[in-house]
Amino acid sequence: MRRALPTIAAIFVAVLLQVGLAPYMAIGGVTPNFLLLVVVTLALVEGPTPGAASGFAAGLLFDLLGTGPVGPMALVLAVTGYVAGLLHEQMFAEGWLLPLTVLAVASLAAELAYGLLLMLMGAGGPFWSSLLTIMLPGAVYNTALGLLVYPWLARFLRPDQQMKTFRRLA
Repeated sequence: MRRALPTIAAIFVAVLLQVGLAPYMAIGGVTPNFLLLVVVTLALVEGPTPGAASGFAAGLLFDLLGTGPVGPMALVLAVTGYVAGLLHEQMFAEGWLLPLTVLAVASLAAELAYGLLLMLMGAGGPFWSSLLTIMLPGAVYNTALGLLVYPWLARFLRPDQQMKTFRRLA
């Protein structure tokens, strides 16, 4: 239960930031995905199962609070959390490059998957223009924000573990 409280708090804060702050942080129509940052960080710190579970919970909360279809963000974040969590064992032996690379790849994959799901459900715009104007810039935005957020979020989620990642940056 002790380790569940930071996870629940991080997801709750991420949902609030995503709904309340992210629209005001838009750059050229591209908003950051705080939920993705929390899910990928949690997956890298805890492993694939907690990553998938937190991804599903965060995505479902986001879907329920939004006006779009229910389910796409939950599915995308659950899969992203699971896949990112597969690298859990390598996270504390490496420096800052591996978590940032995982976040960049996960962000791009999640943006692409979410865009495709919305398009298949008839709720998204044209795929190719969205790829160039929203998905790719969104992945860059999330990665840049992750550079600032990951070290502190990882320490918050696992205060009992010695964090070697980002030691020079944090």
